[in-house]
Amino acid sequence: MVRRQERRAGFTLIELLLAMAVFLVICGAMFSLLQLSQQRYSSETQLSGSFQEVRLAMDQIVRDVNDAGFPSAGMFSKLPVSTSYAVGPVAWWPNYPTSPCIVGSTCSPSPGDFDLIIETSLQTPTGPVLTWIRYQLVGTTLMRGSIAKNGTDPIGATSGPGVMVPFLVNVVNNAMTSSPAQFAQITASYPSMFPGGNPVPIFQYSCETPTAVVSCTSVNAGAYNTAVNIRDVDITLIVTTQLPDAQTQQIKLIELNGRGHRLNPTN
Repeated sequence: MVRRQERRAGFTLIELLLAMAVFLVICGAMFSLLQLSQQRYSSETQLSGSFQEVRLAMDQIVRDVNDAGFPSAGMFSKLPVSTSYAVGPVAWWPNYPTSPCIVGSTCSPSPGDFDLIIETSLQTPTGPVLTWIRYQLVGTTLMRGSIAKNGTDPIGATSGPGVMVPFLVNVVNNAMTSSPAQFAQITASYPSMFPGGNPVPIFQYSCETPTAVVSCTSVNAGAYNTAVNIRDVDITLIVTTQLPDAQTQQIKLIELNGRGHRLNPTN
């Protein structure tokens, strides 16, 4: 009897090693793409979250400026006590409320580039209350506080314990003062955002004159460059994301601009 020898086909050790190597390369590429996708998602999510925070902050500031100056003295047939009406759209310092300071010259700290106190009426459960609302940049945190108008010292009243609370963090408009090293890094990545390497004011003011509304610090403002004549407030918020970009390891900035237009023309 003749036995037929059967041949069985299979893979050699070299072929298995080559297949495994190809498989590992493909897996490595897939995991690299997955990691890149996760980093991009993390960066975009962080950027989107920071933008939403800045937008909400801008909306709040604009609303406060729009409502500034209510109620004015001109709304009363008989002038009540000074804590019942807004002397002007903003509370100035020093010499409030007798002598309105000159914006950009004698006003310190409010109204200033990084400090603003608004006079407005806020609705409360017990009725409208004339209120001082203050925005103040401390380091890289924009603080906000409100307190009922209670006399002739808006700075002292808004500087009391617990009045000012963090409103928006990572604000770098004036990072040159609070963190020179961070400011140098930011200006290296965004040279056009800080012209001349100088801080960018959060608040810039336009004053109403008999002929036009002009920048309070311009020559055209003349004698109308006072806190009571402020009509518009241009707002610029420059904010960094909380963490550097996961891919580039660089800080990302968000710049948002807005304008508050005082609606009350009678003070």
